[in-house]
Formats: sequence, C-alpha cells, structure tokens
Amino acid sequence: MKKSGIWLITIVLIIGFVSVLASTKTIVSAQEVIMSHQPLEVKFSSVVSKNAWEKGDMYVTNQQGKEVNVKHSISKDGKSVVVTGLEEGSYILHVKNQFGKTKFPIKVFKEIQAVKSKEELTAYFELVRKVHGDRVGVVSEDIMALSERDSSSDKSSDHSTTNNQVEGVDEADSVKTDGSRIFTINENNVAIINVEDPMNMKEESKIKFGDDFYPTQLLLSDRTLIIMGQKNIYQSLDLKSTQDMARIALPRNQLTTVYFYDISNPKSPKLSREIGTEGYMNGARLTDNTLYYVTSVYPRYWMMEENGDSELRPFIYDSKLDKEPRPLNYDSISILPNTLEASYSIVSAIDLSDPAGNKVNTKGFLGGSEQLYMSKENLYLTSTLYENITPTVQKLIWNPGKMDTKIFKFELNNATIKFVASSRVTGTILNQFSMDEHNGYFRLVTTKGNTWDENEPSENNLFILDNGMKTVGSLTGLAKKERIYSARFMGDKAYMVTFKQTDPLFVIDVANPTAPKVLGELQVPGFSNYLHPLDENHLIGFGYETKTVPQEGSKEPLIMTEGMKISLFDVTDLNNPKELDTKVIGGQGTYSPIQYDHHALFQYEEKNLYGFPVSIYEKGAGQEYSQFKQEGSLIYEITPEKGIALKGNLLKSKNPAQLYEDWETSIQRMVYVGDSLYTISMKEITSYNLSNFEKIGKLTY
Repeated sequence: MKKSGIWLITIVLIIGFVSVLASTKTIVSAQEVIMSHQPLEVKFSSVVSKNAWEKGDMYVTNQQGKEVNVKHSISKDGKSVVVTGLEEGSYILHVKNQFGKTKFPIKVFKEIQAVKSKEELTAYFELVRKVHGDRVGVVSEDIMALSERDSSSDKSSDHSTTNNQVEGVDEADSVKTDGSRIFTINENNVAIINVEDPMNMKEESKIKFGDDFYPTQLLLSDRTLIIMGQKNIYQSLDLKSTQDMARIALPRNQLTTVYFYDISNPKSPKLSREIGTEGYMNGARLTDNTLYYVTSVYPRYWMMEENGDSELRPFIYDSKLDKEPRPLNYDSISILPNTLEASYSIVSAIDLSDPAGNKVNTKGFLGGSEQLYMSKENLYLTSTLYENITPTVQKLIWNPGKMDTKIFKFELNNATIKFVASSRVTGTILNQFSMDEHNGYFRLVTTKGNTWDENEPSENNLFILDNGMKTVGSLTGLAKKERIYSARFMGDKAYMVTFKQTDPLFVIDVANPTAPKVLGELQVPGFSNYLHPLDENHLIGFGYETKTVPQEGSKEPLIMTEGMKISLFDVTDLNNPKELDTKVIGGQGTYSPIQYDHHALFQYEEKNLYGFPVSIYEKGAGQEYSQFKQEGSLIYEITPEKGIALKGNLLKSKNPAQLYEDWETSIQRMVYVGDSLYTISMKEITSYNLSNFEKIGKLTY
C-alpha cells in the first residue's frame, strides 16, 4: 500500500488538480507541475474576491508549512489568479472561503521529469480513463488521419526548391529535385528521373516498396534520399504471442517509417537504414543537416480493463539495433505540464552526416500535438484544450464549444530535443502559418467561438509570447462573427484574413511585442486560403471568389463560393492596404491543391513566375451545376507594376466522356531546372520551355 501511495502522488503532481469547493460548486483547476521560470495559473469557475490574497483566503506554503512570499495577480474577470516567484521545490496552494478550505500540491522543476516506471505510466492512463472515458481512444485514429516566412522558400537560381515557411528549414514534400534529377512518389514507389536533357528524360531507377508501405513525403540531404510514409503492421505491436488470435484480430497499427537511401549512384540507390515510430506523421523538417520528425499516437489504453498488461508505451524501430519494433524506454517518456491527454507526441532526430551510423534520438511526450511550427532553433507543438468541466454534475462533460490552445516549446540542438516551456492561449489555430518565431518571440493568431453561434460568436486574437512562453502582448476581439482563413507573419508585420461574408485583410504591427496594434483593414469580396509574400510591400492571396444570395425568412444571406481567386495586395501604406489586381479562374467547383497545401505553389522569383495545378469547373448554358471542363496548370507573372498576367496555359480539355479528373495524369507539382519547366503527375512528367511554355518532352513511368 505504501508503494501504491507513492506513485499515485507522483501522478497527481505531474498532471494537475481539479477540485470542487464544498457547497459552492466552484471548480478550481491548475497545473500542478510547472517549470521554475513559468507562472502558476489557477482558474476558478466563479469570481474570486480581489482581496482574497490580502484576506488570507489564498496563500502558498513550502514543505515545512511556512508561508512563501510570492507575486500574484487576479484577472479582470476575477476567475483566474497568476502566481510567480516560485523556485524549484514542493509547495501547497491554500484556497478557502466560508464553506471550506482546500489544499493543492504544487511541484516546481527546472527541467521536465521522465516517467520512472510502468506503474507510474499505468496510473496516468487510469486517470485519463476516469476523466475522458474510453471515447478519446476510439475516435483518435480518425482525428489523427486528418493531421498536416518569416517567409521563404530557399532561393536558388538554377532549380526549384520546396515552398518552405522558414528560410533554412526544409519541409518534406512529394517531389524534390537536386537540379539534375527529379525524385517523385509514384503510387507506392519512388522514381528517380534524370532531367539533364529535357527532350530526353530518363527513369534511372525506381525504389519499390511492398503493399504494407505507402510513401508520402521526401527530403534530400546531399547524397541521401529520405523517404517517409506509413507502414501497416497487421499484427498488433503489443502482441506477445503469435498464437493469440484474439489480439491478432485487433485493428492494424500504423508505423511512420523513414528509409534512408544512398543515391551516390542514382541508377542503383542503396538502402542505408530504416527507422520508425508508432503513429501518424505530424510533420518533418530538415535543418543544418539534421532530420526532425514528429508522430502522434494513441495507445490502446481503453483496453486496460480486459487486458491488464497492455503495453502503453509507443513503439519504435531501428534496423541498426532492432529485429522488430520495441517499446520506447521509460526514461525517454515524459508527461508534459498541465496535460491529461491520452496521446503521445513522439519527436525523433538524427544527424545526417552519417545516416547509417549516427544515433537516432527519440523522445515521447504525453500531450497530443495537432499543429507544428519549427525554426532553426526551436520546435513548437500545439494541442486543443476543451473546456469540459460542468459544475452542476460530479463528472467531466465533453463540451466542444469552448476551446483553447496549448503550446509546447522544445529546444533543438545537434539532434537533441529538450522541452523548454508551455503556455495556453484563448481560441484555436488554423495551421502552421498561424504561428511564427521572430527575434526570440513566438507569435500566433487564433479564433475563439463559432462563426454561426449567436450565444458565443467567434472573434479572433493575436498573442505574442516571450522566450519563456509568457504572454507579453495581445490583441483580442478582432473581426467578430468571423474566423481566420489565412495568416502570414513577415518580420515586424502580421497579416490575417478573416471571413464570413467579405474578406477583411488585417495589417498588424508587431514590432513592439508588448503593444501590437492594427494599422489597416481592407474589405473585399471572397477570401484567401493562403497568403504568399511577393516582396516586402506586396502579398499574393490564393482563395475563392464568393457571392451573396439572400435567403427568404433569414437575416443571414447564403454565401456561395465561386471560382478560384488570385489577389495581389499592396501594403506599402500599412494604414491603407489595397487590392491591386485580381484574377478569377473557372466557376464553382474549380479546385487547386494550393488551397490547402502551400507546397503546390510553383515559384521562380527571378522571373516573377508563380503557378499551380488546377482543375476547372464551369456552368454551361442552361446548366444548374458546374461541370468538369479541363485540368492542368497555370503560370502567372505577378509584379506590382503589371499585376497578375497569365504567361503559361498548360490546361488540357477533357475527353468527351470524361466526368472528372484523371488521378493518374492530374498534375501534382511543378518544378524548374535551368530553363525548363516540369509538370509532375502520378504517372508522367512533361517538360516545357520556360520562355514560351512550348512542350519539349514527355516521360511515362
């Protein structure tokens, strides 16, 4: 019993407390583990007296029972208290009123603590089950299946590079080129195409995989080709006996697998190493010749009752060390502060100077991740927090209407991963472009509430956090009843597009981190899903045109998307942004992957060329709905002086009997090498002259 008491206390300290003060139905919640440089935030479901601390209703004591002198502040709404000044050690927070008194343990660490034993990890998941039930694990795989500038792709004069968010941080994509060859995913193979002669392209080799592996992303590092994807493990990873048929029948596991190929001889690539981590890929980055990638996984903790010895650790694999996947060591697992998540974020790193021999550093963090942002020095992972505490009942209730975002910061250094700090902000983020790091500050924009909810209408916010993840500046309540559709940070400026009926483009000055301010706002029809910097004073927006249709019996009109829209914004006068030019392509249903994947943007900055794959739908005479018309790609010259000018029309009309796009020949990416443009689909590569866009050659592979 004594041993059990010890590990239960440990778990309480790691997770955080939730308590109901007797007779008042007032809920008190806070994190019970904080880093020594972070504040302690205590939240209340009802208003706390402004003089609570002075009256002795709230105070902190050390392990010896002596009151500790700390700094404290109470929020304007009176429902949260922030405590600072706690050094490393153990403390008790005392909260009392006329109905009773409650004590809460607090642990302050200089560094995050690793899990020490199977018992400690089991206790954590038992508490997760009590709080969340089995619901989280059941829906988690569907959620994870949906998961993945300053501004800049790395510039190069002789060939394309991936459209990356942060300069010097390469992002994984389905196509890469080194200026002589194109590496592209072809179903469950990877083809290496020699494009030195655009009239006579050649398939030099094809790396073939079995039906259990599906490649999705590529990276290049010197003579190493990195192939990443999902491997299906049909036998459950926690299976101990191959004869246990009941457990073999469990749903298959997903192992994010990374293959390293030596392509010194592109005609005969050699497999150097294979590594893997359980779960779904969240994101991969390559910087300073080091690969970092993050996966997310939910262990089958909901089976703990029927199978008490279920393995709750994530599995990893390294062909250099292992014959089969094995559980991650306990000392490589940590529980992130103020989290009670059933999922792991697994962060792996390897120095690519010797991919066959160097150590793979893998850390598992309990605390799910949804979005990822990475600079050259730091990694930021985010997860959504649900305000699911209802004081009128004695259990926690799922209430998805109120959501905040938790941000976890990790320091990266020579393939090592170190947790630094965490923070919480109001609302949820859209994608990686909602986040940015600049001069030691982390900036992000969020949407709070629901666009169509009259009881809690949406509004948008900007937050600026310092190096220790403390909020030092913010703007809240922007564009009420709208939500963020795109955002972009460019140095000392932030740009944000919100939408409900029109597209407001907000220009925000973030030069002073403690006092951000809105400088200008532009209202135009339609909206932008992706903002791309043209230069310091101009932005390109890719999105949709819209039209407003009155609805009989409703105050709210029906907003309908029309054709794809390109906008050129002029922000030279920050107080008066303008839409310099627009182009609308096709009609309702027209589609391009640029709308959701920025890697689909082709750019040749020296020639001011920008392009993208597109499928065009239009209404014919007398037709009620748009019909598929043609597909291919379009290339525009975009300049402040000339606006948006079509330069290359690489569309091909459909066959008479064709109703939809042909997935085998639909263009996925476009790259340039020298003076030639290449369009890449699942089955073929076509080359064009970049000067006149005339077709040069074609290779089917």
